[in-house]
This record gives sequence, C-alpha cells and structure tokens, in this order.
Amino acid sequence: MVRVSVVCCLKLLLLLALGGVTMHVPDEGVLAPLGPLRLDGHLSFHDLATAARDFGNRCSLLPAAVLHPGSVADVAAAVRRVFQLGERSPLTVAARGHGHSLLGQSQAAGGIVVRMESLGGSAMMRVVQSGGAGVPAYVDAPGGALWINVLHETLKHGLAPKSWTDYLHLTVGGTLSNAGVSGQAFRQGPQVSNVNQLEIVTGRGDVVTCSPEENSDLFYGALGGLGQFGIITRARIALEPAPKMVRWIRVLYSDFASFTEDQEALISAEETFDYIEGFVIINRTGILNNWRTSFKPQDPVQASHFQSDGKVLYCLEMTKNFDPDEADIMEQEVGVLLSRLRYIQSTLFHTDVTYLEFLDRVHSSELKLRAQGLWEVPHPWLNLLIPRSTIHRFAREVFGKILKDSNNGPILLYPVNRSKWDNRTSVVIPEEEIFYLVGFLSSAPSASGHGSVEHAVSLNDKIVDFCDKAGVGMKQYLAPYTTQQQWKAHFGARWETFERRKHMYDPLAILAPGQRIFPKASLPMSS
Repeated sequence: MVRVSVVCCLKLLLLLALGGVTMHVPDEGVLAPLGPLRLDGHLSFHDLATAARDFGNRCSLLPAAVLHPGSVADVAAAVRRVFQLGERSPLTVAARGHGHSLLGQSQAAGGIVVRMESLGGSAMMRVVQSGGAGVPAYVDAPGGALWINVLHETLKHGLAPKSWTDYLHLTVGGTLSNAGVSGQAFRQGPQVSNVNQLEIVTGRGDVVTCSPEENSDLFYGALGGLGQFGIITRARIALEPAPKMVRWIRVLYSDFASFTEDQEALISAEETFDYIEGFVIINRTGILNNWRTSFKPQDPVQASHFQSDGKVLYCLEMTKNFDPDEADIMEQEVGVLLSRLRYIQSTLFHTDVTYLEFLDRVHSSELKLRAQGLWEVPHPWLNLLIPRSTIHRFAREVFGKILKDSNNGPILLYPVNRSKWDNRTSVVIPEEEIFYLVGFLSSAPSASGHGSVEHAVSLNDKIVDFCDKAGVGMKQYLAPYTTQQQWKAHFGARWETFERRKHMYDPLAILAPGQRIFPKASLPMSS
C-alpha cells in the first residue's frame, strides 16, 4: 500500500501555475484530509487536464486529483473519506471510464476523478460457461473493463454478451450507467437488460453486491442511473454462444414510409435478422462508391447507374449470424427475408466478416479519423427516443426542412421494442411499444461555418424545439441537461423514485456531479 502525499503535489502544482501553466490549483485544506489514505493504487496530479477532457470536447472541468485505484477497496476508501468530510467539503467524485461522455458528465470540477480503466484488466474477468442448476453462462467483468476486451475474453470460450453498443471501446460501468444500445436491442434489449448482478460503491463508500434478488432497489436504480447512486465496479453479464461469421447487408430506400414499415416488420417477426439499424442520408454524393471499399454489390451494373445526389435516402443495415458450415442455410434465410422488403433493388450490397470484425467495426473508422486529425474534435451529438406514432411527423420536419445535408456525421434511425427494456431500471423511454432511436452524431472540426459547434448546436436546438412545440413525446438519451428542473421534466412521474434513491445511496450528492442533477450538499442527510 502507498501512503498518499498530497501536500508535496500541491506545492508542485503551485509552481506550475506560477510558471504560467494554466491549471486548477486546489485548496490545500480541501485535499489535505485525503493524505492519510492508504491505497493499493495512487492519487495523481500531473494528469488533471486529461481527466478534464472527454469525447464531446466541449467542456473541460479540472479536478483536484485523479485516483488510479489498485482495488475496489481504493474506490470505496476515497468515496468514504469524502463522505466523512461532510457537506461542508466541496469535494465530489466522478468515475471516468474511457472518457466518452459528451458534455463533462464524467468530470468533477475541483473534485476527484476515478480512472476506472485502472481496474479493467482481463485478469480480473471470470467467464463461467454454466452457472449450474440451469443458470446460463455469464462473465464477471470489472466496471472499468472495455467491452472490446470483454468480447476478446469471452470469445476464448466460444461465448459473447448478447447486447452491444455500436462502439466497443467503452467501459462496462459507463454503458450500464446509461443503457447501452445497438442494433441487437430490438431482440435482446439494451445492455442494462442483460445484467444479472452488480458490485457497487455507494456515495457513502459502502461496497454492495446487488441483483434482482439482493438489494434490488440499488440494482435497478444503478442500471441507467447516470452514476447517481454508486460507482459500478463489477458486473455479471449474460452470455450466449458466439457465432463465427456475419453476413453484413446494406440497402437503400427513397421512401420513408416503406423504410420504417419494413424495419418495424423485421423487429416484430419471429424469424428475422440478428442486428437491424437504419441511417438517414441527406444530399450525399457517391454513396454506393463509398460502400464498394468494404461491400460488394449484388448487381454491379445496376449499382453503377444509381445516383444519390440531392436526395434524402434511408439506409437499412442488417446482419445474419452464421457458422461457415451452415452458409447455405444462411443464404436461403437471408434471401427469404430480403424478398419481403421494398428497398431499391440496385442498392443491395453485402459482405461476410467475422463476428469480432463486425462488432468492432466503428474502431476501424476511428483509426482513419485519428490519422486525419478528425477524431479529437468537438462532438455536439443529439440522441433522441421518438415514439412510433410521431416518427413520420418528426421526419417530415427534420429531414425535410431543418437539415439540408448529413455531411457532419451519421444520422441513426431505427426502431426497438419497449417490451425488451426492463422498466425497473432508471432508463427513461417513451411509453409506446415501438419507439425509434434517432442519433445525430455530428463532428465539428471547424471553428466557424458549416462544420462548427455553433452550427451543429443551432440545428440540434431547432430539432428539440420542434419536438417540444409539436408534442412529439420525445425523450433524450445521453441527455445534456444542465438544471434540475430539466431533469425533473425528463424523469416525469419517475422523478420521485430517482430522488428517493439519491437520498438513500448518495445523501451528500458526492457522485457524478457532471450530470448536473443534484448539486453537492443540496440534499438533507437521510437516516
């Protein structure tokens, strides 16, 4: 164990500040009480700027210190010490996974950021192929483990988690604190619906194991709970046999009604694809030519004559899992499913890839963008959940009037089934059985003009304003709210339960201050 020396580090920070380096210099009296902490890991002060950045690149709040935990006991000890300091201490604690939040949600101004990836090693994972007594296979994974590493570890046993996000270089605790959604969600539900047990460090510094049978209130509260009730340090994730290969298919539609009706039919069918997502493409040129780098056309001649310029098009992306010795069966099944769809026949493209290659597909795009210097730019994303009953009205306004092109990033649009979402979690979704996830995944590489943050945020504001005024019934996912009043409106009738859980598990509002839901010490102590 290491005894933390805070005072020496504070003096170093002061020297840096005097030397002209702009950084937060914490009050010595604020951090001094942390000095006696005995840790398996360590506190650091040289990487504060890194802990104050995230994928959104629009918010930078410097912490007072970064905790690199060597054990779950380190996380508990730090939180417990801050809790013991009481409501007069300004210290807060934020768990930071891979830093993929969009507006400072994993930051803690003047507080402690816990670098959860320090607890993410594969040596800490445990795959159980059968839990006995009919219990399905599962993996126990650290909260700081990246999903890509969970996948690598489970594939060694021929298994894989059932539900994913599109991007796997995110931490287990991070996605489970939100929902975790991808094209498998229509069948498997989001990631929060595929967890059997959690280990959580509460805002009091207690380490609690919880499940549907044990401490269930905390279990369901923490899933989708935005980090408000505890830090997820371990999760038991349901597994299924992993396929070896994936038939990856893309087609285009020009008619929104056909596009959505076909998607809804696919997600409601018993026999269907394994993954279904949709994209909106506005005024883009050479779409099919871009596809040719990774996909092959069913009919190269017809595909070469297709023109996309100036149109609003809708891409349906689907996969069918298979093993190589059953490729013929897969071909027949895919043929039957495609025969029922009303896509533009000349736009059918497909490729066969390994299951790992498909699931990690976004990482390939990341590497290309990094090479061009276009990854670490602002990302003013907007993610909406739109009821089926209003999706056509939404599309007419947004894709027909507000947006003139989709050149700043992908626009996702695909339906999911509400019945696959466990309504006991903290995730807030529309009331209708079928609702759509619509994601405007903008990048803003320019300081001004079309590619700027200001331009993207202006469009986002127009979309949200339309939804509010037109009564679309929209809920935001990864919501960027900044006031408690906005959060109360977001949770609606569920706010009372959310607030009760906060009182119970984090009464001093120490955890996840970057969500801007409960200001520190705004809650009275609960007994």
